Amino acid sequence: MTLTLDSTTVADQLATKFGLNNVQLHYGLSQNELFHAAIANDRGRIALDGPSDAQKAYATSLGEDGPLVYYGDPTCTGRPVQDTFAVAWPELVDEIWWKPDFKQFDPTKYEALLARVIDHLNTNNAELYSTDVFCGWDPKFAKPYRFVGEYATHAYFANIMFPNNVRDDIDRDADGWTMINVPSFHCDPERDGTASERAVIMDIKNKIGLVVGRADYCGVVKKTMFTVMNFALPAQGQLTMHCSANVGSDDDSAILFGLSGTGKTTLSADPDRLLIGDDEHVWTDDGVSNFEDGCYAKLIDLDKENEPVIAAALSMAGTLIENVPSLPGKPLSETHPQELDLFDGSLTENTRFAYPLSCNPSVAEGARGPHPQTIVLLTADAFGVLPPISMLNEEEVMYHFVMGFTSKLAGTEVGVTEPQPSFSSCFGAPFMSQKPMVYGELLARRMGDNKARCILLNTGWTGGAHGTGKRMSLGATRALLNAALAGELDDVETEVHPILGLAMPKSAPGVDSSILNPRNTWEDKTAYDTAATKLRDMFRANYDSQGYEKLGIPNVM
Repeated sequence: MTLTLDSTTVADQLATKFGLNNVQLHYGLSQNELFHAAIANDRGRIALDGPSDAQKAYATSLGEDGPLVYYGDPTCTGRPVQDTFAVAWPELVDEIWWKPDFKQFDPTKYEALLARVIDHLNTNNAELYSTDVFCGWDPKFAKPYRFVGEYATHAYFANIMFPNNVRDDIDRDADGWTMINVPSFHCDPERDGTASERAVIMDIKNKIGLVVGRADYCGVVKKTMFTVMNFALPAQGQLTMHCSANVGSDDDSAILFGLSGTGKTTLSADPDRLLIGDDEHVWTDDGVSNFEDGCYAKLIDLDKENEPVIAAALSMAGTLIENVPSLPGKPLSETHPQELDLFDGSLTENTRFAYPLSCNPSVAEGARGPHPQTIVLLTADAFGVLPPISMLNEEEVMYHFVMGFTSKLAGTEVGVTEPQPSFSSCFGAPFMSQKPMVYGELLARRMGDNKARCILLNTGWTGGAHGTGKRMSLGATRALLNAALAGELDDVETEVHPILGLAMPKSAPGVDSSILNPRNTWEDKTAYDTAATKLRDMFRANYDSQGYEKLGIPNVM
């Protein structure tokens, strides 16, 4: 059964549940209607020294037949990690993984803040846009998600990124999640208990996401629900994952974990395999499925020849370009989207593009696949130390999964003069709201139950560190990945790295065997040993600082 909802019904539900009784609600608008509403009505700040009522959404020369172009507040062109909280209800406080970018929010302060936000909306007879979607494609575990907010752009974005009609939604009003997104409400930190004038607060007990102030980056609409799912589904024994996924012609699914810059999206886009998704998934009792119905790609420095799917989608209706500057002296209304300068990072390096999953030419039906046979942990080692591929046993999988290692490059941040290690537990620590061991144990159990293999695939540097060596060739990386997916490395002879303890294959189809042991690629072997020891010690330091021994994670390095 699917409920037939209209603006009146939803308005009554919001009045009953939240006290929203004096607002103008636009519910269930089409994407074209939201497109035009965003241009006409979405107002806020788009420049630090600009007015607070500037136009935020624009059409290109293609009009509604092309993308909507949106500009967020200049102080929030990415996730506001220092302003992200969960309500510290007593019954949940010991279960949540608290950290600097996911802090506790006092329940009493939260209740008072929510009441003030509702009063603010009622007092101003606010114009609100609402849409109903689901988070997840698996009907058994999909969560109803209702967006309610001041910006039509955000409702438009939610419709791109999340599926609808996944199952009946008779539980939506009683058990669904609701985001209340109010950019016009600016917090008073002393009164409200926030860190600044904005906040993103998750109320897990009451299934509410409250977003207030200048936190209008579209990614908040998506990542808030991912964080929620990362708490709710593991509590039901299902493994939520920050990964990409695809499936081959033999129904051999694969999942690829990896942080930004490791190749997670590039390697999952394989012409011989169907894409399940590029970012957020769950591995349930029935297999792997996507949480989303869209992709949210970085646009900065996009090479259109290497990314033809994204390039083509830039000219399509029902898509959204975020924070790409207009061309000097040329209004957006006269600009074709293909003319935009994707190398212009003057507003932010985090320019984004949201587009439907269906823009990809080969997508698995229902964005779902069977149980994965291959688990890939991606890393981009800028120290040039890790092997291009390592075969992991169960203990090593647990260790490297909770470590979530990659590296920052020299020059990418002020003060970074040599490669720096970057550890993000479960390859997505900011979004993981349960404690790391919960995900690690679920992964180990799923792998064991389904006899899945696991590899550590290094897409970083060989022959030396960044600046001396060279980036691993994409051809070699794909050959190694394809060999692993086909099971051609399952019984291959290996040697154990004397410093890092990793099992390295001695040969692999289509790959020069001399690169498989990274020490062979360095001219100065002593320098390699020193670098390898230094990286091993970084792993050990992170292991100790995170207290992984107390969590039962074996120290394999």
